[in-house]
Order: sequence, then C-alpha cells, then structure tokens
Amino acid sequence: MILPETYLATLLLSIFSMLCWGTWANAYKLTKKWRFELFYFDYAIGVALAGIAAALTFGSYGEGMTFLDNLDIAGKRQMGMAIVAGAIFNLANILLVAAISLAGMAVAFPVGIGLALVIGVVVNYILKPAGNPMFVFGGVLLVMAAIVVDALAYAHHAQTKGTHQKVGLKGLALSIGSGILMGTFYPIVQMSMESEIGLGPYTAGLLFSIGVLISTFVFNLYFMNLPVHGTPVPIGAYFQGSSRNHLLGLIGGILWCAGAITNFVAGSASGPAQIGPAVSYGLGQGATMISAFWGVFVWKEFAGATPKVRNMLILMFALFLTGLGLVSVAPLFVQK
Repeated sequence: MILPETYLATLLLSIFSMLCWGTWANAYKLTKKWRFELFYFDYAIGVALAGIAAALTFGSYGEGMTFLDNLDIAGKRQMGMAIVAGAIFNLANILLVAAISLAGMAVAFPVGIGLALVIGVVVNYILKPAGNPMFVFGGVLLVMAAIVVDALAYAHHAQTKGTHQKVGLKGLALSIGSGILMGTFYPIVQMSMESEIGLGPYTAGLLFSIGVLISTFVFNLYFMNLPVHGTPVPIGAYFQGSSRNHLLGLIGGILWCAGAITNFVAGSASGPAQIGPAVSYGLGQGATMISAFWGVFVWKEFAGATPKVRNMLILMFALFLTGLGLVSVAPLFVQK
C-alpha cells in the first residue's frame, strides 16, 4: 500500500483531507430543495464506492502488504471497530446535514465540526501523544472560543433578521449533537489500527465506508419517518429525484470519503513522516473554516448582517485559524 514517507507529504495529505471535508457539503446545497434524507442515500453509496476504489488502487500497490493481505491477518475485533466507527460517524453526519438544512453551513460546521475537533484532538492525544501539548491544547482552546463566537453571531443574526427562532435553535442543537458523536468516531478508527493484527489505513477506510452504507438504511429511514423538520418522506420520493441530484449525492460522498482515507493514511504515518492522529484529525477538521467560507461568502448565509455580527464572524475566523495553526505546527515543537 502507498504511504507517505516525509513530513511534507503527510502534511499535504492532511490539507487535502481538509479541503475535501470542507467542500463536500456544497453538493447538498446545490440540490436546493431536495430533502437531505433523500440526498443521503446517494451520499452513502458515494462513500462506499470511494472506499472500495481506494482499497483496490492505493491500498493494493506500493511497498509492503496490500489491503487484501492486511484483511487476512486483521483481527475480527479491529474489523468490527472500523465498521462501528462508520456507523457512529454516519449518525453524526446525518445530524450535521439536517443542521445544514436548518441553519446553513456557516453555523453547522463551525459548531458541529468545531466541537468534534475539540473532542477528537483531546481523545486522540490521550490515546497516542504526538506534538507539543502546549500547542495542541492551546489550539483547542482557541477553537472552542471560535465555536462560542460563531453560535453567538448566529443567534444575534437570527434575532435581528426575525427568522424562525425555533428552527434556528433546533439547527444549533443538531450541530452540537453531531459534534459530540463526530468527535468519537476517529479514536475508534485509530484503535482499530493498533497492534500487530490492526488494520491498515485503506482497509480501515473500506470497512468504515461499509459501516456508513449499512447504517444508512437504519438511521436514514428513521429520519424519513420522524423528520427533524417538515413532513415525513416516502421512500418512493427517492426514485423521483433528478439525475443531477443523485449525481450530486454521489459526488458529496466520494469527496468526503477521499478526505477520510487520506486523513487515516496521514494519521498512520510513521518515522520522519509522523504527525500523529491528533494533529492529522485536527488539521482535517480545519474543514470547518473552508465550509464557513463557502457559507458566508458564496451562499450568503449571513446576508444583511449588522456590523456587530460581521465583527463576530471576523473574530471567529481569526480564532479558528490561529487555533488550527497551533495544532498544525505542534509536531515541529516537540518537547524533549
């Protein structure tokens, strides 16, 4: 399987992961009035297709064992953990997409994924310390501050614009629930890759994507019958969707999974290429700023904001980028 051999290569993989994770939700926004529950079926299929493709290509060439060799020796417990991690992520992501449908990308991502970053970085650092702790946890504190500022900016904007307060609060609540769950899946993936019978990153990515696909038919059907907003959605509505919307769902899933697998690969790098899972995950979750940028400047989700709200958004971006920068350089300042 193909793995990075230098710190720069690992860092570039993490940045690529960040771009994929920060961009995929635009596929849902482009569907416009297509219900998120229907979008999600194609999204899950896209995730599975990308997981299979990565295992059969990057996971099957290069030096060392292939993903099939790894699958032969991997422990059943490790395989189960990767599938469970996929299911946990999937529930978190469904809640995130629901939050986007209610509150927009500029709110759902900073609150949901920002919270996930805090939880994920702290837990991953405890499981496998790597990088200067002052930089890692200092960056986490700044990210937490950015989350609070973003939530306050949204609440103030909703109040001044006279939008439906209950819908906005529900969007924030869904973002928080998504963030708590989203912060737990990555450490489980890392545990599935530990020990001599652990999974390689491409094998973990494949099993993870299978967990996403299977659990979609449980979680998503639940939300179709008991929606977080609006009326129940019949399964037949999926087959009435346009080819464009189905394609956008597939693209969204492929983009997210491409980011996930490159992040798993970056987190498992060793030797001079090592940055550690805490930093790799933290960098990947810089996607929050990418998605917030899309939401604010492209989708105009804060159009007509007061000067106070605009200043709060500027502060949010500054806090998040500074915190992310501290996390990213943590491996370069390891205490000896």
